Amino acid sequence: MSSAHGWRPLAQDVALAAVVAAMLSINVFATPAAGALDLAAVLAGSAALVAWRRAPLVALAISTVCMLVYAGHAQPGPPAAFPVLMSVYASVRAGHRLLPVLAGVVFLGSSLAAGLAAVTGSGQDRQLVQNTSLLLGWFVAAGVAATVSLHRQAYLEQAEQRAAEAERTREEVARRRAGEERLRIARELHDSLTHSISVIKVQAGVAVHLARKRGEEVPAALLAIQEAGGDAMRELRATLEVLRDPGDPGGAPKDGDPDNDTDGDPDTASGLDRLGDLVNRARSTGLPATVTVSGERRRLPGEVDRAAYRIVQEALTNVSRHAGGAAASVRVDYGGAELVVQVDDDGTARTERPPVPGVGLLGMRERVTALGGRLRAGPRAEGGFTVRAELPLREHPPSSATIPEPSGDPR
Repeated sequence: MSSAHGWRPLAQDVALAAVVAAMLSINVFATPAAGALDLAAVLAGSAALVAWRRAPLVALAISTVCMLVYAGHAQPGPPAAFPVLMSVYASVRAGHRLLPVLAGVVFLGSSLAAGLAAVTGSGQDRQLVQNTSLLLGWFVAAGVAATVSLHRQAYLEQAEQRAAEAERTREEVARRRAGEERLRIARELHDSLTHSISVIKVQAGVAVHLARKRGEEVPAALLAIQEAGGDAMRELRATLEVLRDPGDPGGAPKDGDPDNDTDGDPDTASGLDRLGDLVNRARSTGLPATVTVSGERRRLPGEVDRAAYRIVQEALTNVSRHAGGAAASVRVDYGGAELVVQVDDDGTARTERPPVPGVGLLGMRERVTALGGRLRAGPRAEGGFTVRAELPLREHPPSSATIPEPSGDPR
């Protein structure tokens, strides 16, 4: 498409040169005094118009010289000025002033002088002066038209620049507002959730310590609370670092912050490498859960890894809250082109009474859709509920959509 678009102006210029050459050649053959030199000058001057867009001064010089040869020898009248007129227009339109004026004056003056030297009667003198005056008007009109076209083109370019600048300004304002909103959300999360989670984690740790100090068996639920508190702190820190610009000095926990108990790299706070801990924590709450991994385990793209973990996390949370003591099975299949994550339970869900989707299932669907995958979530024919996500194993550009974290809302 771009190649055809680039050749189209050249084809138009060649056609223009051919038409002018044909017209002037007819005029040469109709002029008794014209000869082979005049025909060659006409063809050369017309051919110069092929370059009138790309090299207007070259076209101006060649056409002026050739048409002066033709006009001075054969006295053809106004038609000899056509190539020069077009070259003057092109040169003025390209921003040149002096050379087009000089070429017009030289052509008109030389043609008039040669004509006056060749005529013998006063009537012919008057006709020659009238033709020269007419040509002068044409040259002035060509210069004015070219100047108007030049200013119009400059106006259009300025309008495009202003429009582009306005668009950039709008984008910058939108980015700044989005950044301010992310910072506000980060501050709210840090100031509200971090303190509460820290208190839960510290109190659970104190209770575990006292139970062990007294020689008592630590309840599994208490250990699960302590571990979940640590995971929540890691994931909250990872979320805060995503929301907040790396160079922003305020709000997010830094090293040495008493809230900053991440116990590891926040980038690895959630992923299938922590699937075992997630399932063990679910078991500690009384949920029978099994895990099956098939295929060759390998390193996954970060977004796919996190999405798979979150889907299992949300699905197990929903089983615990809504399946009424059901058992859950987690299956992870590493395929060649996609990762399949499926969580089934044998709870009370039925196809004739499907549950109303909540924010948790909406978050799953948004995560999978953002990665170009597919999600099926609904009751099974044999009873219970299934969540199946198929995630392509290719690198994905960061999504601009806001994907909510898995929630404890009803599915």
